[in-house]
Amino acid sequence: MMKRPIVVGLTGGIASGKSTVLKEFKRLGAKIIDSDEIAHRIILKGTPAYKKIVRVFGEYILRPNREIDRKKLGNIIFSDSKRRKILEKITHPVIIDEIKKEINRFTRKVIIIDAPLLFEAGLTAMVDKIIVVWIPKKLQIDRLIKRNKLTYKQAKQQISAQMPLKTKKKLADYLIDNTQPLPVAKERIKKFFEKCLDKNSKYRYNINR
Repeated sequence: MMKRPIVVGLTGGIASGKSTVLKEFKRLGAKIIDSDEIAHRIILKGTPAYKKIVRVFGEYILRPNREIDRKKLGNIIFSDSKRRKILEKITHPVIIDEIKKEINRFTRKVIIIDAPLLFEAGLTAMVDKIIVVWIPKKLQIDRLIKRNKLTYKQAKQQISAQMPLKTKKKLADYLIDNTQPLPVAKERIKKFFEKCLDKNSKYRYNINR
């Protein structure tokens, strides 16, 4: 009987550089499940989540082509925690269901779920181990401002909308400091991946930080 895949949740602060880590895991042979891509897909025009969101937030959030303008919706939820929770109640159950379907579809030995809201969306129950990618907050703010063309206030709002990074780090099984040189980060990723595949290890993927 084929052993089920090891499912790893990868998260971190916004603009922490998770994409670099994901590329390395993919190169090593892991299957990547992108929760952001799923989140985009489930709110496309005509889907049940789309209809609920438009009903709750109004047609103001729509583009001329009737698709949801994610930037407008983001401006609303990042400035109003109550409305953010309303949106999460609509989208999170659908995202979780889609991730479960993808996990059951793949037979790779290691599956990485790329989930910025791993803890907030309640995805921890479906993963075996958790990796948190982190950088200092000041650098995080600077990167977010540059990447998304935000004001300082907007960047802080988006960061505050997530669980504090120091809390995520405490809940992690493995930490990757993304301020380190790329070769060092790659070596840590390789070490983690090899531990996942170690058949002689009691837990196979239970590794030290």
